[in-house]
Amino acid sequence: MTRILVVIDMQNDFIDGALGTREAIGIVPAAVRKIQNFEGPIFFTKDTHSQNYMTTAEGRNLPVQHCIKGTDGWRLHPMIEKVCIDRNACGVEKITFGSVMLPEMLKERYPDGMDELELIGLCTDICIISNALLLKSFFPETTIRVDSSCCAGVTPESHNTALEAMKMCQIVID
Repeated sequence: MTRILVVIDMQNDFIDGALGTREAIGIVPAAVRKIQNFEGPIFFTKDTHSQNYMTTAEGRNLPVQHCIKGTDGWRLHPMIEKVCIDRNACGVEKITFGSVMLPEMLKERYPDGMDELELIGLCTDICIISNALLLKSFFPETTIRVDSSCCAGVTPESHNTALEAMKMCQIVID
């Protein structure tokens, strides 16, 4: 059985930086344990913007400069980074909510398909839901799962709303 863990945007700016929340800080230990104990390959995404972020469509709609490539806020949280290195996780940078490179990379590495893709990370209501739906579109017969105990949203309410929306799209919520 091919099971893959996808760690979405566990970066400093989303945890305790420019867009950080108490809930995001709170999931770090559970995410570290999940990565350490996961039996299978691990991939991670990094939200990646350039200095011109504020002039982009996202920057105009979310005018908080964050995850500028090369800054401390762009880096993975130190505990997440360590365990990803220890587990030889494969990273992919993304310039928007959903990573179009991730499904392409997965198709290339697993041409015979995968049984399950499990997502954890930040933010449930933006990047987790975007990537879950994107992966479901690319791999309709693969079980897409989200471990809600290892995710946090912009607010607790929007986190729960995103989980409910994903359930309606046949994504398994744990």
